[in-house]
Amino acid sequence: MNTILDNPQIYSVSLDDFEQKVIEASRQRPVLVDLWADWCSPCIVIAPILSQVIAGFEGRVALAKVEVDEEDNMKLAGRYKVRGFPTVILFQNGEEKARFSGAQPASFINNFIQENAEF
Repeated sequence: MNTILDNPQIYSVSLDDFEQKVIEASRQRPVLVDLWADWCSPCIVIAPILSQVIAGFEGRVALAKVEVDEEDNMKLAGRYKVRGFPTVILFQNGEEKARFSGAQPASFINNFIQENAEF
């Protein structure tokens, strides 16, 4: 998964650093959180689409990737009442603004961010 780290706007997050890398970071700019699993086909499909869309925002939006099967990360899915994967949640100003589930096309994700984030 480290190949996504070529873009500093896209990074991995765990239960241990979620507060800092998502909640606190979302006070500076919107953070899109992708809760995913490596056994989930739609998660694999949406990953490059999310990366492409985030790159188009040129640093105005970050993407935090939470692999739910690593360590205690499933607790984050429970905390945010995630019922399926992938679930993508937009955080801004320290709180959840909006979410969607399932693989979506780039146009949907771009519109989702434009309609729900404040720039």
